[in-house]
Amino acid sequence: MSATNRTLAVIPARLASTRLPRKVLREIAGRPMLAWVYDAARACPQLDEVVIATDSEEVSALCEKNGWPFELTSVDLPSGTDRVHAVAQHRDAAIYVNIQADEPTLTPDHISALLAPFAQPHVDVTTLKVPCTPENIANPNAVKVVTALDGRALYFSRATIPYDRDGGGSATYWKHIGLYAYRKAALNRFAALVPSQLERTERLEQLRLLENGFNLYVAPTEQDTIGVDTEDDLYRVDTLLRTASIA
Repeated sequence: MSATNRTLAVIPARLASTRLPRKVLREIAGRPMLAWVYDAARACPQLDEVVIATDSEEVSALCEKNGWPFELTSVDLPSGTDRVHAVAQHRDAAIYVNIQADEPTLTPDHISALLAPFAQPHVDVTTLKVPCTPENIANPNAVKVVTALDGRALYFSRATIPYDRDGGGSATYWKHIGLYAYRKAALNRFAALVPSQLERTERLEQLRLLENGFNLYVAPTEQDTIGVDTEDDLYRVDTLLRTASIA
């Protein structure tokens, strides 16, 4: 298949995560977390290839054991996006999807929704949003997003946005889900940029895209995911997936 039509997914899988070390290898319902993420990605028909990008020999060994394509990337790369960019230097595609390795409740439908906006040629980058639950509206760990009517991202924040000044209850809140897809030119341009002021302030990498004028579009989905950052998250997902497998 020509690279002009290929869509490649990359799963950055660091072992030295700060809050929950070795989390991509931690077991969930009897399987490593990474296995759940890889299988969900492979089940998406719009993806032509799925590659795991890691700096760990232990993760590489797991990939070899299961026959999962992988690439060893430098331990010095600062982010998952940089690992995606590193893989893109060796594997050509038109669109690159950055799939977080700590999203074991990911489904193929999430990825399909992420790719849908690329039907419009002016779209550079895409990501996802889901209706925000009441308990997450003021939660700084749940990133909120505000978009234009056509889905173009206006701003992301850990703060509550939009601000309901009059308290009328008419505001609609959306939570950001941190999956991204890039056209190749956008990925190359993004990787060459230094972190922006807003990005450093809110500790949100996607603000670098907005500050530098990328056409970033946010596709809606009704199904939230559970990103695993703590032992509590791990327990919650383990319970959920064990229950689902029994059902």
